[in-house]
Amino acid sequence: MEFKIDVMEATDWPQAAEIYMEGIRTKIATFQSDAPGWEHWDKGHCKTCRLIARSGNMILGWAALSPVSGRCVYSGVAEVSIYISKQFQGQKVGTALLEELIRRSEENGYWTLQSGIIRENSASLNLHKKCGFREIGYRERLGKMDNGKWHDVVLVERRSKVVG
Repeated sequence: MEFKIDVMEATDWPQAAEIYMEGIRTKIATFQSDAPGWEHWDKGHCKTCRLIARSGNMILGWAALSPVSGRCVYSGVAEVSIYISKQFQGQKVGTALLEELIRRSEENGYWTLQSGIIRENSASLNLHKKCGFREIGYRERLGKMDNGKWHDVVLVERRSKVVG
């Protein structure tokens, strides 16, 4: 499959939000229950390092960073979000997005990328590991889904070899 990685724009959000909703419906991608509107999403994510994978007019997946803290000492630490449309999973879209996100994060001065991944989400855990993240621990029964099921969250991080 041919696709390219682009910077996410506001006009991409409707398709990206639907991909996010696909993840929400799995009950193992996020504890969120609904995709926010663009304005809310935009405020919570770093202005740099917002990417989409695109084939023609179709968005296949997206990745973005959000700050972990407003304190200046953590300015180079960000949380990764990555979502791939279920019809394009297993086709290297996630790998391409995460590798490009890492490259751009280093260009923008990030020294640590981290993610909290629901333990049952083996595809995301494997993707992060493939891209150089390591498991640093887990938080037991961290979140409860609307179906009443509790989930552990595995903490992973990737330290830049370039920055810091």
